[in-house]
Amino acid sequence: MNLFNKILIANRGEIAVRIIKSARKMGIKTVAVYSRVDENALHVEMADEAWCLGEQELSETYLNIEKIINAARQSSADAIHPGYGFLAESPLLVKACEENNITFIGPNTRAIELMGNKIEARAFVRKLEIPMTDGVTGNPDELLKNAKKIPFPILVKAAAGGGGKGMRIVYEGEDLKSVLESTSREAKNYFGDGSIYIEKYVEEPRHIEFQVLGDNFGNVVHLFERECTIQRRYQKIIEESPSPTLTADVREKMGSDAVKIASKVGYNSVGTIEFLVDKDLNYYFLEMNTRIQVEHPVTEMVTGIDLVEEQIKVAAGNELTLKQDELSQNGHAIECRVYAEDPANNFMPSPGEMTFYKQPQGENIRIDSGIDKAGTIHSFFDPMISKLVVWAQDRPTATGKSIAALNDYTIHGIKTNIAYLRQMLRHEAFVENKISTKFCDEHTEDILLQIEEGKNAIDKNEFLFAFAVYSLKSNTLGSVKNVWEEIGYWRNKMLLQFEISEQKTKLELISEKNNFFTFSDGNNEFVVQLKSVSANEIDIVYNNKLIKAFISEDEKGISSVSINGYTIGIERTDIINNKKVYSSSEGDNSGGNLFSPMPGKVIQVNVKEGDEVKRGTILLVVEAMKMENNIVSVEDAVVEKVNVKEGDMVDSSTQLVFLKSKDEQ
Repeated sequence: MNLFNKILIANRGEIAVRIIKSARKMGIKTVAVYSRVDENALHVEMADEAWCLGEQELSETYLNIEKIINAARQSSADAIHPGYGFLAESPLLVKACEENNITFIGPNTRAIELMGNKIEARAFVRKLEIPMTDGVTGNPDELLKNAKKIPFPILVKAAAGGGGKGMRIVYEGEDLKSVLESTSREAKNYFGDGSIYIEKYVEEPRHIEFQVLGDNFGNVVHLFERECTIQRRYQKIIEESPSPTLTADVREKMGSDAVKIASKVGYNSVGTIEFLVDKDLNYYFLEMNTRIQVEHPVTEMVTGIDLVEEQIKVAAGNELTLKQDELSQNGHAIECRVYAEDPANNFMPSPGEMTFYKQPQGENIRIDSGIDKAGTIHSFFDPMISKLVVWAQDRPTATGKSIAALNDYTIHGIKTNIAYLRQMLRHEAFVENKISTKFCDEHTEDILLQIEEGKNAIDKNEFLFAFAVYSLKSNTLGSVKNVWEEIGYWRNKMLLQFEISEQKTKLELISEKNNFFTFSDGNNEFVVQLKSVSANEIDIVYNNKLIKAFISEDEKGISSVSINGYTIGIERTDIINNKKVYSSSEGDNSGGNLFSPMPGKVIQVNVKEGDEVKRGTILLVVEAMKMENNIVSVEDAVVEKVNVKEGDMVDSSTQLVFLKSKDEQ
């Protein structure tokens, strides 16, 4: 068997870690590349060697082909694996590899160029007589004129897009012109190509994709489907295999069409054929992704095939040994994408410093992540933290196992979608498979309400007593060591004061003997037994119940306390808090105070000093975590000062624009 000696991974985070694991198993050395902000990242630590590409700008690091090729040459790597995103579908990287006698671990240039452009891909697939929706191509002005050819609602998409970027649904009466312009601009920014097109939007569709694998000898197989219907902002957050939607006949036909497309294009790597499926199980070709997919672990769990290993073998010149009639799906796998985001705030990304990180463990539980401990989630990268994948014999069991694993997944310091994912899996519509790509739009309000109801139903005393004992026995909170040592053991009683869920409360510690603590709230006495305590973790017995809590403190002196998947903020107010004090106005976009919702880069400034603006006017656009965030005026006003310019990096404490209300003039 042909194998590479050394592979350079032109990516970061969880996919870089994932590739390193397969390469290690195959006995292949790996080279990591990184920007300065990633110098302590897990993929850098795991690789056999690592090369710094620059500071933080993507154009100077992970998107810089010249620097990546130079790192490969200097490290004597004989192949480059691009992962997904960044340069994974870049013909320019393929060409640069060829010119430098370096193997690109991915498909041939023709496949990337043909299938990577959605307009050309649709024209190609249409000739194969595979169903697809009607569409119109052109620049924004041409599309505005021709949009009437397709009945509303319509979908506006970036021709070179992927991952939900550069995609908008437009309903009748909406401002199509501004959508076309913003989509084209976003396409240019993300993919270097401003081409866009529009197509008929299929109402209540399912999103189902087939994994394909081809070699350089004309062999192509599919490894069955993944149901990727549940999405937010057109990005998948739950994937599963097998699809609970498809019948055996439809599955066979879709798989055959997926292989047909890949074969006709001469596909020679791992890729995905994506389809939309309507309520009558009619399916329509959507696009082909000419790379490894984020959700590939779902397929690996049900087929037992290491897709990255197969991809490397094919790129090294080996013939595919997998035969279609020998492949099968076994059991059921579900993947949950864990993001740093706030579902209660329209899934706004939530970059920042983690104060605690604990992954679930167990048989048939897999975590693909670029981190293994608390760290920083940067605003200039995608907000995905990890992928939690579980396997079980059937869908109900896999669902229950996923919920249990999410209960055991604890992250402090930033907002995440863990509670949202857990409640989603419990939702009646998911359990009964009554879903569409509108699931999050239709059910998020209900899911958030259920999360809040569940949180309100728990006994707050469990959190309070776990934290009270932890604060007494642990030396990890703030500058205070053991409080008993600080105040002296001569006191028989001490009054502890807390703020929990924005409510003030007091506990009197009456006695402590042999790890039994007796507290009083003035009306009742409570006995709590300490079983064990260590950094960020405590076990107590309260009300005849064993309680495990995870506790960490943020830079404001507020502690997060997690029990059974729920987290509550608590602060000891009777001890000196030497933590940093933050302005209450930070990030407040009320009145004339206009801040970025998160750290990011100013990519467009629409106003200047002296301009009169109406309520709702888009003043600036800030790009953060692969999202464009419109900064709008909340009232009719006059621009007093613009404090930033295009290209500036800003954080959430930087005032962007100073406005003066017309009522004040």
